[in-house]
Amino acid sequence: MITSKTISNGILRALATILVIGIVLYFLYEIQTVIVYLCVSLILCLIANPLVLFLKNKLKFSNSMAAATTIIFFIFLIVGFILLFVPLIISQANNLALLDTAHLQTKFMETEKHLEEYFNIQHIDLNKVIKDSKLTSVLDFSYFTRFINSIINFMADMGMGLVSVFFITFFFIKDQTIFKDQARRILPDSNEDKILNSITKINHLLTRYFIGLLLQLIVVFILYLIVLLIFGNKNAFVIAFLCAILNIIPYLGPIIGTTLAAILTMISMIGQDFQSEILPKTIYVVIGFLVVQAIDNNISQPIISSKSVNSHPLEIFLIILISGITFGIVGMIIAVPAFTMIKVILKEFFPNNKIVSVLTERI
Repeated sequence: MITSKTISNGILRALATILVIGIVLYFLYEIQTVIVYLCVSLILCLIANPLVLFLKNKLKFSNSMAAATTIIFFIFLIVGFILLFVPLIISQANNLALLDTAHLQTKFMETEKHLEEYFNIQHIDLNKVIKDSKLTSVLDFSYFTRFINSIINFMADMGMGLVSVFFITFFFIKDQTIFKDQARRILPDSNEDKILNSITKINHLLTRYFIGLLLQLIVVFILYLIVLLIFGNKNAFVIAFLCAILNIIPYLGPIIGTTLAAILTMISMIGQDFQSEILPKTIYVVIGFLVVQAIDNNISQPIISSKSVNSHPLEIFLIILISGITFGIVGMIIAVPAFTMIKVILKEFFPNNKIVSVLTERI
């Protein structure tokens, strides 16, 4: 029989549960930086797994030596990256930060005039199109300097983050066996094997995925760089690097990268003749980037997204599309790793379910 005391106790338990959930969510929000460090360290561990296994199995390194050697390797990579790219990025950032925004706006209006003259030849009233869209009224040229300054400040704060990430990564690599032993003590005996098998499979698949993604970015960067060097772009390294990083965002990233490359190419050529120099070179760069994306979309991405995580390309496309609609750009980036983890867990815990067996038959 339901009494008032039972109802009140149920309400109190529900309120207590909501309160606990709220406190936990607030705590996670407050330590979000630490969570990011842990996620980055975990990704680095997955990428480093082949190197760690080589050092331990082939060269007979101890866990500590293998972890230290891996961290040193990562540090050398970052130092090499800094020596190669950051001076170029900083020089361009300083130039943009010191730009006279009024002068930049004047130059933009000159470019707009050249565009108008060119399209008038083609019988298009560009001035009317711009006025109808009210584009000039919403353009804020000081935004570019603020954006560059925010990037510089972000880079200045990365030192502590890198130290923290490397410290956590060292112990993740060094004490993998200890973590597994401790997990066995904590996990319920009935599901221990399933959980450990899931972790092992996820570790294997995501290691393949992140290494493949890294190789894809390197290939795309080299191809972008070749395109920009062919057409004599002065900022080829910086533009190629930024556009390659944007490729992390599936499908949408390459479009943003191509647009960025076109804009930066036009800005770097301000002062030259628009119709005979700026426009043709920008079109050639865009065509070159589209060719690179065609190669990437038909060769690199199918191999990485489908073969590395054993999923059908259409399946990958749909999950990225759904994640993008639901969670935005962040959802698109984490869609494949998260989907892979869910599939592995479902297969371990519900292997006899017909839907699960169809979705996970390639795992």
